[in-house]
Order: sequence, then C-alpha cells, then structure tokens
Amino acid sequence: MTDPVGKIPSELDQLPDRDTEETAEWAASLDAVTKAAGPHRAAYLMRRTLQHAEGAGLALPKLLETDYVNTIPTAAEPSISEAGGDEEMERKITAWNRWNAAAMVTRGSKYGVGGHIATFASAAWLYETGFNHFFKGKESGDAAGSGDQLYIQGHASPGIYARAFLDGRLNETHLDNFRQESGGNGLPSYPHPRRLPWLWEFPTVSMGLGPLSAIYQARFNRYLTNRGIKDVSSSHVWAFLGDGEMDEPESTAALALAAREGLDNLTFVINCNLQRLDGPVRANFKIVQELEAQFRGAGWNVVKSLWGNAWDELFALDTTGALVRRLREVPDAQVQTYQTRDAAYIREDFFGKDPALAEMAKLLSDDKILECFHLSRGGHEPRKVYAAYKAALEFKGAPTVILAQTVKGFTLGEGFASKNANHQMKKLSTDEFKNMRDLLELPISDSQFVDGVVPYGHPGADSPEVRYLQERRAALGGPAPARRVHPLAPLPAPAEKAFTAFDKGSGSQSVATTMAFVRLIKDLVRDKETGKRWVPIVPDEARTFGMESLFPSLGIYSPKGQTYEPVDRDQLMYYKEAVNGQILNEGITEAGSMADFIAASTSYATHGEAMIPFYIFYSMFGWQRTADQMWQLGDQLGRGFLVGATAGRTTLTGEGLQHADGHSPVIAATNPAALTYDPAFAYEVAAIVKEGLRRMYGEAAEGEDRDVFYYLTVYNEPMPQPAKPAGVDEGIIKGLYRFNTAESAGLELPANAARIQLLSSGTAIHWALQAQKLLAEEWGVGADVWSATSWTELRRDALEADAALLRGEERVPYVRKALEGVESPVLAVSDYMRQVPDQIAQWVEQDWSSLGADGFGLSDTRDAARRHFGVDAQSIVVAALAQLARRGEVAATAVKEARERYGL
Repeated sequence: MTDPVGKIPSELDQLPDRDTEETAEWAASLDAVTKAAGPHRAAYLMRRTLQHAEGAGLALPKLLETDYVNTIPTAAEPSISEAGGDEEMERKITAWNRWNAAAMVTRGSKYGVGGHIATFASAAWLYETGFNHFFKGKESGDAAGSGDQLYIQGHASPGIYARAFLDGRLNETHLDNFRQESGGNGLPSYPHPRRLPWLWEFPTVSMGLGPLSAIYQARFNRYLTNRGIKDVSSSHVWAFLGDGEMDEPESTAALALAAREGLDNLTFVINCNLQRLDGPVRANFKIVQELEAQFRGAGWNVVKSLWGNAWDELFALDTTGALVRRLREVPDAQVQTYQTRDAAYIREDFFGKDPALAEMAKLLSDDKILECFHLSRGGHEPRKVYAAYKAALEFKGAPTVILAQTVKGFTLGEGFASKNANHQMKKLSTDEFKNMRDLLELPISDSQFVDGVVPYGHPGADSPEVRYLQERRAALGGPAPARRVHPLAPLPAPAEKAFTAFDKGSGSQSVATTMAFVRLIKDLVRDKETGKRWVPIVPDEARTFGMESLFPSLGIYSPKGQTYEPVDRDQLMYYKEAVNGQILNEGITEAGSMADFIAASTSYATHGEAMIPFYIFYSMFGWQRTADQMWQLGDQLGRGFLVGATAGRTTLTGEGLQHADGHSPVIAATNPAALTYDPAFAYEVAAIVKEGLRRMYGEAAEGEDRDVFYYLTVYNEPMPQPAKPAGVDEGIIKGLYRFNTAESAGLELPANAARIQLLSSGTAIHWALQAQKLLAEEWGVGADVWSATSWTELRRDALEADAALLRGEERVPYVRKALEGVESPVLAVSDYMRQVPDQIAQWVEQDWSSLGADGFGLSDTRDAARRHFGVDAQSIVVAALAQLARRGEVAATAVKEARERYGL
C-alpha cells in the first residue's frame, strides 16, 4: 500500500533512518489495521501505543487532546469511605448548603440587591469535597499558619456563606444582610478581604485576576521556601474558575510559567457548566477539549471529570467507538439542549445519527437516557471529584487542571437548569423551593414558609451533620476559607545611615531620583534584621533603572538555579540566577509582576511572614496597564512600594507618546489604599520610604491604617541633589513644604517687589527654580519655591477636614495651614496633566493657577518637549507674570514682552 504520509515533507526527513525496512513494516501494519478494522480502531491502537511509550519513559510529544471521557476510569476511583469519609453525611451537608445559598439570594432579592444562584448550584460538590477532605486550614499540622490558599469563584460566594452559616461562623442576620454592608453585619457580594477580612483571603472579581494571582501565589510559596524565609512546601493553591472566565487573557497568561517552574503545589478546578453569562461558552465547539489542548500544550497535567456513573453502562456497550465519536462531535450548545429535552428528542438527535448508536439506544430505557443526559455529570458526583483531587495532589512535576463538567443551576429545577438566562435569575418561587426541598430530602415543612418567605435551614448546632463538618475541618486544620493577621512584632527600623545618605546633597554630581531610590534599596537590603525581607520585582528593565549591580549580590530567583555559564560571567555585575535568589525578574509582563507584588505584599497574613516588596517599572506601564490589579492589591490589603520610574510626560527623551506618562498620579488618586508621592529630591525619596516602612511594617500610630501601599514616581533625569533643609520631614510626608524663598536662594530684589508662590512636584521643581531666578533677575519678581511631594495626600487631608467640619469638629486642611499668612498668588506646576495639581485648588485660599503637560506625549528632547507643553522655566515665568498682571502687581505689557523675549 502506498504510504500517503511519505509524500508529505517531514522534520523526520532530516534524521537518518537506520532501518527503513522496519519503518515500512510499522507503516504497513497500521495500514492493515485501518483497512481491516477501520480508522477508529487504528487510531485507538496508536493512542494506546503512545500511552504505553509514555509510561515506559520514552521521550515523545504528548497528544494535546483526548476523547471526551473521564481521565480516571470508575474502576480506578478511590473510595471516600476508605479515607474516613461518609458520603451520605456529606450529601446531607451539601443539601443544606445548596438550600441556604439559594435562600439568602432569594430573600435579598426583595431589596433589589441581586445575587447569583446558579454558579454554586453547579459547583457545590467541587467545593464540598475539597472542604471535607483536601483544603488545609491555618492550623494544619504540616502547613501551620498558612494552610492552603483558596481562590473561590466570585459568583459562588453564597455557597461559601451558607457553609459558614452551617458551621456557626455566620448567623441568619449575616445572611439577611448579603450585599447590604453599610449598616454592619453585612456580607460582601464577592470575596472581598477588605470587607470581610476574617473570612476572605483573595479577591477574585474582576474575573481573570484569580487564576493569574493563584499561579504567582504558588510561585511565591516556592520563593519563600527556597529562600529559607518559611517552609510552606505543604501549602497547596486551589483556584476555582468558570469555563467562561477562561476567555479573560489574564486567566491563561501565565500557564507556561506554572509548568516551566513545575508548580505541582497548584491546582486549577474549572467548573465546565458550558455556560457563561449570556449563553454557551462555545456554542458551536467544545470548551473542555479546547481547554485540555491549551493546558496540555502549556505543560500542565489535565484531569477530566465529565460523566457520572450512569454513563458506565453506555460506555460498556460502545464496542465500536460510536458513542465516544458522537460525544466528541456534539457541540456544547446541543449538550445544553439535551439537558432540557425529553428522551424521545435525545434518542432521535443524539443516538439517531449513527446506526450503531441507534442499536445501543434500543437497549436503554427512557429513564436511563434522562438520567445520563439530565443528571449524571462528573462534577456532581463526590466520588469522581474526590478521585480527581487526589490525583492532582499525587501528580508531581507540573501543575494540574481539573476540568469538571456540571450543569449550571443543578438542583434548582427546570426553570434554572441549563437555561441561558440563569445567571440573571435571582430568586426561586415558593413552589420551586418546595420542589428543591423534596429533591434534596430536607426536613423543612410547608408551615415554615411564612408569608411566602423562604426559611433558612439548619439541622442544629449539635446535629450529626454539623459535628461531622466541624470534625472534618478540625482534622484538616480549622475553618476554611479563613484569613488571619498573625500577631507579628513590628519589623525593626533599618539603620538611620541608609536614609541620611543624601541629606548633604550630591554636590556637583548629578543624580536622578531613580538612582537615588536604587542606592537606598542597596543599603536597605544589606540590613541584618530586615534586608532579607525585601522582594525586588522588576519586569525585564533592571538595567534601565540601574539595578544590575544587585544581580550578583542578591541573585535572580530561579527554581532551577543557573544551569549555564552566563555570557558576562567575567564581569563584576554578571547575570546571576540562584535557587535562593532574591530578585524576581519577571520578563516583559507587568501583569505577572503585579501578581508577584500582591502575593509578597500580603504574605504577612497569608503566611505570617512580613515581606517588603518593591516593584519598579516604567511609570507609563503601571497604573495605565494594570490598574485593575492595583485595585485587587488594595482589596487584598497589600503593603509595599510601587515605584513608577522614568516618570513624567517630558523626562524620557525620544521615547514618545507610548512611553510618556502624564497621568499615572490621576489614576492612582482614585485608589483609596494608594499613598501617591511625586518626590523631587533624593532626600525626599528617603524620607518617604522611611515613613512607609514605619507605617506598614513598624510601629503604626493609634488609628493609623497599616493596610496601604505607596506609589512613588522617580525620574531618570540626572540633576544636582540639594542638601536637606531643616524641619521639612512633616511637610514631605504630608505633601507640601517651602523649599526656599527668593532671598534664601541669594537673589536680589527691588523694594516692594511683586511676589508669587511656585508649587511644584517631581522634576518640575527644577524648572520652578530656574523660573525663580529668571523672575528675580529679569523681572524684579520674588518667587518662593515649594515642593509638593503629594498633591493626592494634600487632597485627602482636606477632604477629611471637610468631613470633620460636617461632624461639628474644627479642623483646618494642612495645605491651608502650610500656606497660612501667604498673601501672594500661587502657581502650581508638574510634569503631569494639570488635573494633578488642581486636586487641591479648592482648598487654597490664595489666587490659584496651574500648568501641566496635558495631551499626548511626543518624541523630542526634554527642553523641546517642555516648551511644547508650556511647562519649561520660561513658560512658568510668562504664566507667573500673567497672574500678577491680572492682579495689577506688574505691568500688563510685561507678559507680552516676556513672550517675545522667550520666543513663546
């Protein structure tokens, strides 16, 4: 027989075949089987052979897709009872939780607060099996203080609340305040650590951020262990996801990282109910097969749990492979349709497409067909879920994804199950609840439905169900999910020498504030007490920020160490990777770097180990690109330093629009947990970092919120760094202080000279100082220059003062006190859009105007860019004269004259 494959060019043609006759015999055997038994038999034999080869350790590429059947055969499933479990008791517990989850959402619907019922209904056994047998609590013997990390699917939160109600951690008042938090005792809609910090550890809505964070949390666990900070090798990360959520790019962005680093401490559980919010996830395709190929291709172990035990009889009858072929070809939307149709429809549409299947259907009763197609799913049978979880924990060398097929709205009745609209359906009727009660066999009487209100159900605090639940959790290390803030001693303050290095200035040497920050970090990581707790994070730009000197001293973290000789090994600052490396150099992934930061910044709660992360990045590619994760960081109560380097609209010469950041402080100002600073000088950077370490990790003041993070903008423009003036520390932290006056700058002024206050931040202070000199020497105007280290903190202080006044308390905003007694007008300027300094305008009693770099960036020199945006020293002079002219303090002709002189 002619070999058709032989005509196709192959990569194997490049390799010598030492026995062409043997090769031909193998091909001929395959052709013979194909001819005699059909292509499906031949394909089966080939896959069996590949499977055998893999088991024998032969290095062969893996198939990316398997048949649409369970990975673990029923005969190979371990028994829950053999592990000390009681399936019947767990069924009763799950029934109560299903009921109460639906009841709390339905009861809340009369207030219009919404809620989701169908997600937990489909995923109940995925959670319950884990809580009963796998998820370690914080007091687990081999994962003390850490336990497992659970990323709960956001829409399933009612089921988690229902379980907490059953075990006594919540009461009926709590459930009745689902999504009603303002009055106290409320429950947030989704996992929100900031809103319910004793229960939730990880926020998982916005969708897509949960799976990304789970990967980097598992990776950070290895980092802690390998660096000798804490052995958390027994902690396991579980991420519960929806099949629709996997469309988010963040959901799959780091799959290769997880496989590359062998994160077998990580399991994804994807609830494949085949439905997203509006309808089928893949109406004309098969989402399970797509995900299997995607994860296998990335190097993950894949376990599919698709069909329940009722299907075993059908598979046993499938001697021709027709059933498996049909399951592979039926699109997901049609599977969903089968869920809602009668047996006659299924006989005709599913079985009637193939003669062999038609014959099989004759052996099946209508009840059997309906049991298989309406009820029997792998994700709804605890033994199959148990088998999948056990297999995931036993697999070594790679992470595991479990693809569990379920029915969305399962047990909620015909009105919910597999309906396209079930995500928007917020309540069940009384009759639907009674049907659900009967299905779940719950002892709830009709008389308990008072005035049509569905009752909560509870078997009693001393019932067998509650005792079993609590005993299982005690054996696994306590309640879960649970967040604990461990009673950690404040970290000792680093030596003062690190923070005073720039107090005397840099003399004639020009130093960018980015370099000042990096030098400060170099000193801090050497501190004997706290140095090891710093977690430097950088997305493949360490050399841009001058951090390459940290490579050989700290090492770049790699679980494989360094298996090669680096090309620059003979240089002092060579590229050094190490298993215990301290630097997380993530490559070009801001999202991954932020996920790293979140894991490190919350380690004080997750693992009882305070870590000090700083993530340094191009400021343009921080808040603009990953602001959603900054919200996640604030929601998770993270602590640390975000550093927007190469900051500002005009400082990054030549890079242009895509790199010119004129707005990150505006976005940062919207995040209540972010303390945003735009320091101008090296000593300001040191003072802010020192204060941040005290507030987040040291001795916090009474009533001070420690669960904040700092955002610092630092610049790549080398400038002479001045000495630190006396008495400015309070102003640096609060956001404003007078840097100098015209007189203290040594400038001569005429008697009764007009005066103006120049408020500036970041690199703009250098233009203000140039303008100060021009105003004095060329126009006889005195200007005082102020450093506005944080427009945002000034605004927040003023807002708090306003709120205090409404409460009847007397309080003056700091910005007003700082400018008290100043009679001259104020001109504010920054390298950001005017909206940044304008944040404080309404609290400044003096005449106010501002300059900023509004609009899109452009490529040019710094001087040209500043002239373009009208923020250079000469533009400041013209704006100052114009403001003074409006007040009649300088001649109106001075403005025109200045414009002409400076070519504006």
